Amino acid sequence: MTWNLQKGLLASLCLLLAACSSQPDAGTGGNGRGYTQTGLASYYADRYHNKKTASGERYNSGANTAAHMTLPFGAMVRVTNLANGKSVVVRVNDRGNFARGRIIDLSRAAFSTIGNTRSGLIKVRLEVL
Repeated sequence: MTWNLQKGLLASLCLLLAACSSQPDAGTGGNGRGYTQTGLASYYADRYHNKKTASGERYNSGANTAAHMTLPFGAMVRVTNLANGKSVVVRVNDRGNFARGRIIDLSRAAFSTIGNTRSGLIKVRLEVL
């Protein structure tokens, strides 16, 4: 094999491996249905109210919306507080830059439905509907 062909094959293999090892699968069929995840939830600071989200819509602290790193925009997710069993359904409309261990960022309204905002973080289970 020539050096250029070897380089090309190696580059192709690297790209294939990178594509396979990107973000974890967020469910089946591309819509995330059936996907579950457990971790910490936080909520948006008030200063983000009415700012544009990654989906292009404006953040509304009174709506039941959320940011998630991989679920598609529009995905409906049941978020359950593992400490008290309360749950809320939110629509993913944003992405986030989360601190380690945080899996979802809820609107203030959604967070206060299942927990006390003074706590700042709650352990939750996500279920894509």
